[in-house]
Amino acid sequence: MSGLLIAAPASGSGKTTVTLGLARALANAGLRLVSGKAGPDYIDPAFHAAASRGACLNYDPWAMRPELIRANAAMQAGAGDFLLVEAMMGLFDAAADGTGAPADLAALLGLPVVMVVDCSRMSQSVAALAQGYRDFRRDIHVAGVILNKVGSARHEAMLRGALEAAGITIFGVLRSDPALALPERHLGLVQAGEHAALETFIAHAADVVTRCCDLARLTDVAAMHRMLPAAPSVSRLPPLGQRIAIARDRAFAFLYEHLLAGWQGAGASLSFFSPLADEAPAADADAVYLPGGYPELHGPALAKAGRFRQGMGEAAGRGARIYGECGGYMTLGEALISAGGSRYEMLGLLPLVTSFAERRRHLGYRCVTPLPGSGFSGAMTAHEFHYSTVVEEGAAERLFSVTDATGENLGEAGLRRGTVGGSYMHLIDLAPEAA
Repeated sequence: MSGLLIAAPASGSGKTTVTLGLARALANAGLRLVSGKAGPDYIDPAFHAAASRGACLNYDPWAMRPELIRANAAMQAGAGDFLLVEAMMGLFDAAADGTGAPADLAALLGLPVVMVVDCSRMSQSVAALAQGYRDFRRDIHVAGVILNKVGSARHEAMLRGALEAAGITIFGVLRSDPALALPERHLGLVQAGEHAALETFIAHAADVVTRCCDLARLTDVAAMHRMLPAAPSVSRLPPLGQRIAIARDRAFAFLYEHLLAGWQGAGASLSFFSPLADEAPAADADAVYLPGGYPELHGPALAKAGRFRQGMGEAAGRGARIYGECGGYMTLGEALISAGGSRYEMLGLLPLVTSFAERRRHLGYRCVTPLPGSGFSGAMTAHEFHYSTVVEEGAAERLFSVTDATGENLGEAGLRRGTVGGSYMHLIDLAPEAA
């Protein structure tokens, strides 16, 4: 399988839009394309899936073992022969310990890098920037650039002159276009499922990329750097149970597809239900998973969801293992306080009240070690990203001990009461020492 990593000097350069346009344009050109997202992002992959018309997997060079990254690529190779991966942040931006940059992923998989550069506030200086990124690390191949947000023909001529003199390949030039902007909210882009005209947006992005980029040259560069084959079999996070009911809708959409694939590969059967539609988990489920999402945007609907509440109570009553992450954790609590200060009753399965009115950002990679009775075994990598805070907490067992990316001890986190537990951590992979 060949592929490309679409990167940028910094967040906000337009690499998501360019990646979506490229994905659809290359698929329209007949490539069997599959997509990936570097890092722990759980929003962008849904956009990628819509553009490529197939599942998107995360490739996290900090939180995933190299063998899992290679195994995910091998798994996707069964569905396609071209892997298009979007980087996170800037190409060399890493975790707090200095590891896990998109460049590390490019080196691991042998992916050539194409830089998307926001040119709206520069002209000839673009050559120094591009040359610096090209020459900064010798273990990766920065193949060239796609110039984004170019203002005019004169602006383009200035950019081209500087880049060509520096020997930088230009794969495309995209003019400033308000129609290529995606709406955002506090955790990133507004979810793909909430974008009323997503298909129109992707089709427009694909048309722009097809007209303004040299697709043949891009695929030729990718073909020169084919990835090494890898066995798709690797140890993964074990399933929560044999029959897992998973909440999935706009309030609970932050799911990592590689986890679901791993659970199915271990023999677990998965079913899905929508709390927002007042659906209960399957009555025969021996485990229930409430992933992260935006419950704070749907407090009234969740508070009124009687069948959902009853089904979760029945699952807890029969001893099913129930696990909630971030937004799911908040929903397992007694109440959720909205940004406006309104209190909405949640499931009451954990002694927890969380508030979005008292906003404070919590962000970073974590390594979590399960505490006795948690139901988990062995250290795991995770990511934490939320603005809600805990305002009340009752008596319950803790779930994990936590360190950050630098190894600093962050204490204990999460709550457990019987077979019900949760935390703000989004679990990603087994830690290397636990594999």
